[in-house]
Amino acid sequence: MGEKGIDILKLDVKKLIKMLNEALSEEWLAYYQYWIGARVMEGPMRSEIEPELLLHATQELNHAELVAARIIQLGGTPVLNPNQWTKLSRCDYDAPTDPYVEVILKQNLKGERCAIQRYQEIAEFTKGIDFTTHQMAVNIMNEELEHEQDIEDWLTDMNRLKEDFLKLRP
Repeated sequence: MGEKGIDILKLDVKKLIKMLNEALSEEWLAYYQYWIGARVMEGPMRSEIEPELLLHATQELNHAELVAARIIQLGGTPVLNPNQWTKLSRCDYDAPTDPYVEVILKQNLKGERCAIQRYQEIAEFTKGIDFTTHQMAVNIMNEELEHEQDIEDWLTDMNRLKEDFLKLRP
């Protein structure tokens, strides 16, 4: 973004870049959490859920690309060292030490809810001031909301399977 483009923003650009670098760190962690979780996951519905988790991972990577590009447009520098991701992120990275599908889904659900909060904050911070960042945040938040719904639906389906299975037992 040019000097005039930054100058017309009536907000704290340094604070916005900090928020975006935090979001960028969270996106990289979310990408890896989805990707590795899909790879090691075990249990019922795995074959149906795995491709969707890999799609979510790709979407998280796309979010990282958008956020990094916006940081650069604003005259900032995206986080350069992956060692900083967990320090900058308020969303936890939960290693899939228990590969059971339900555990993986709950970890990802927690991450999605954290991401929704992050992009809500960025959208509110930029609303009516920085239309480009605001629109980006709203678009990403909408995808995160879709991810949350997908995961909640899978967890509901798994619970119904458990209930049906228990009904079949004598």
